[in-house]
Amino acid sequence: MRILTGLQPSGKLHIGNYFGAMLPAVQLQDQGEAFYFLADYHAMTSMENAEILRQNTQDLAIDFLACGLDPEKATIFRQSDIPEVCELAWILSTVCPMGLLERAHSYKDKIAKGLDANHALFAYPTLMAADILLYDSEIVPVGKDQKQHLEMTRDLAGKINDRFGEETLVIPEAQIKENTAVVPGLDGQKMSKSYNNTLPLCGGKKALRKQVMKITTDSTAVEDPKPTEGSNVIALYQLFASEVEMQQMIADHKAGGFGYGDFKQRLFDSYWEYFEPVRARREELENNLDYVNQVISSGADKARAEATKVLDRVRQAVGLR
Repeated sequence: MRILTGLQPSGKLHIGNYFGAMLPAVQLQDQGEAFYFLADYHAMTSMENAEILRQNTQDLAIDFLACGLDPEKATIFRQSDIPEVCELAWILSTVCPMGLLERAHSYKDKIAKGLDANHALFAYPTLMAADILLYDSEIVPVGKDQKQHLEMTRDLAGKINDRFGEETLVIPEAQIKENTAVVPGLDGQKMSKSYNNTLPLCGGKKALRKQVMKITTDSTAVEDPKPTEGSNVIALYQLFASEVEMQQMIADHKAGGFGYGDFKQRLFDSYWEYFEPVRARREELENNLDYVNQVISSGADKARAEATKVLDRVRQAVGLR
């Protein structure tokens, strides 16, 4: 079973990214033949600084490896190292109705948020379809917000197959991540760099503790019971704590006599301990960038070999060869 997933190098990884995307992605390497791409072409729709894009892409590769990706089990590569993806995107665009792109929720949402209405943003679904179809991907794990793009991919592959032959492209299946963790930010909203409410995976102990202490709480006095429903501290603590620790935290909220500073300290201790292996591995990788670059380069060689097979088949089918 061939599985494909990609992440945009949009900035420093936070725990919302980790539980919502990174951890599920890394777990896939034990379920099939996994391909992971660093979506730097896609990132260009929202990023204009070349140096930041280069650094973010390298950082995302380091994060993948630090979080447990095993290059012996999975293939990781830069999207832009596979130029065939742009050719396939063009071929797909020849059968892509304008109405299909105009209905894309993601495009409408991004325009509403103030992004420029450029061609790349508008045609994003065709490039995403090419990302998927170029490797004969069979399973594509997507969140509910990306379900429409996967449906578009299936639609475009079907149009190519109807016009040029049923064996031209493999039509992938979506694996909808129904239970993807929605991690609350420091203010209770969904954790997001856009809201400046994140907890990063890595950093200095003092700086990370300072972030935890910023978590929004109410003004209940120390001696009084604290509400557990809607508690940001409890919602974050449950990501790291054991069941016994969780029940103790809830009991102490209800009993009173504990201040929010105590609860935040417990959260910080669990959070710091949970990501200790990731921080240690990341430090090793930052000191061995030759290894990181070699992994990405080897991954690109493997991915391009697969991409070439598919593109040659498509070129033959549509009459380019």
